[in-house]
Parts: sequence; structure tokens; C-alpha cells
Amino acid sequence: MMSWLVNGEGGLTTAGYVVSILAMVVCLGAGLALADRGGKERGFAPRQLAYCAMAVALAYVTSFIKLFKLPYGGSVTLMSMLFIVLVANWYGVQTGILVGFAYGLLQFLQEPYVLSVFQVCCDYVLAFAALGLAGLFRNKGKNGLLAGYITAVLVRGFFHSLGGYLYWMDYMPENFPQSLAALYPIIYNYSYLLAEGLVTVVVLKVPAVEKALERIRKSAVR
Repeated sequence: MMSWLVNGEGGLTTAGYVVSILAMVVCLGAGLALADRGGKERGFAPRQLAYCAMAVALAYVTSFIKLFKLPYGGSVTLMSMLFIVLVANWYGVQTGILVGFAYGLLQFLQEPYVLSVFQVCCDYVLAFAALGLAGLFRNKGKNGLLAGYITAVLVRGFFHSLGGYLYWMDYMPENFPQSLAALYPIIYNYSYLLAEGLVTVVVLKVPAVEKALERIRKSAVR
């Protein structure tokens, strides 16, 4: 059924790339159209298009700047998750989730590997869309961005860990200690996510960074 999208090695066919790119574009457009800005200015706006596009572009570029990379996938990047979280903090959960969804598909196109549809959902679609949950804290005052970022990182880790339990543990070497099997996906995935999260939280607490982000937020939502 999926043979026209996925080749025998788990990568994407040409049709698979086309479908994925179209899905990403549709999700980004839907995110902008459903943006929850409040007041009379609801829905699509050129300013939102610009900021959402810049956020996805910056997240994608910084995802290539890896401070540390794990052997089975996953890495500590230059705060790449923060840019999607900022969109959610500015425009709400709906836009954050759909822009995160689009970014997840972009990550998938970078290094596609398909075991099943649900595995792709866990590792890319749901994991990166979860960054949009940061929007739940958009109206929580001074610490809303920080609380939203931490929540987004934790939920993203949940989906990566779920994919680890359901699929990737089957690919571990035969001599892998079974006593570690129950905790390994959690430890593995949260090790790099929390490391990046810690770096980002420290940077966010720098007064100059706080002031700069507040200025950008005011420009983004006015």
C-alpha cells in the first residue's frame, strides 16, 4: 500500500518526497489561517506568515548545528526547538502545533526512514507538533515562555520514547542488557532533549535575551 511512497530500504521515493512537501506546505498554511491572535485580527496575516516562515527556517538551520550527537539518532542542537516554541507563544496552540507539524515533516525529509506510519508519527509528526503545546502558557505572564518550553520538551520526549518502545528496541543488539530495556528509550531520548533544554533555559534567563525576545514578540503580535 505504501510502496509508491517508501522504497525497500525505508527511505522515500520521489512521490513520497512530493507528498511530504505538499503536506508540510498545507500544514503551515493551515497554521497561519487558524492562528489564535485574539481580538478582531484573527486568521491569516502577512506578518504571521513572515514570522512563522522565519521560525521554521531558523529551527531547520540550527538543527544542523549539533553540539553533541548520539549514535542512534538524536542530538543537542543550537536551541532549534526554541523557534517553534516562540511561534506557539506568540500565536497560540493551534498555530504552534501546525507549524511544529510542518517542521517535523521538514526534519523527516532531511533523513527519512520509515518502519511504519505510526513510527513516523511518533518520531516526526507528533514529536515536533508537540512543541506547539507551549502555546498553552502564552497568557501566563513573565514565565509563560519558560513554562511552555519545558512542557513542549517533555511532551516531545514522550513521543520519541513511545516510538522507541514500539519500534526501535527491536533493532538493539542481541547482547543488549534486558534489564535496561524498560528504561532505555526514556533515558536515551530525554538525555539529549533535556541537555538542549537546559542550555536553552539558561540562555532564556539572560536579561539581554529576555529583553530582545520581548521586543520581537511585540513586533510579531501587533
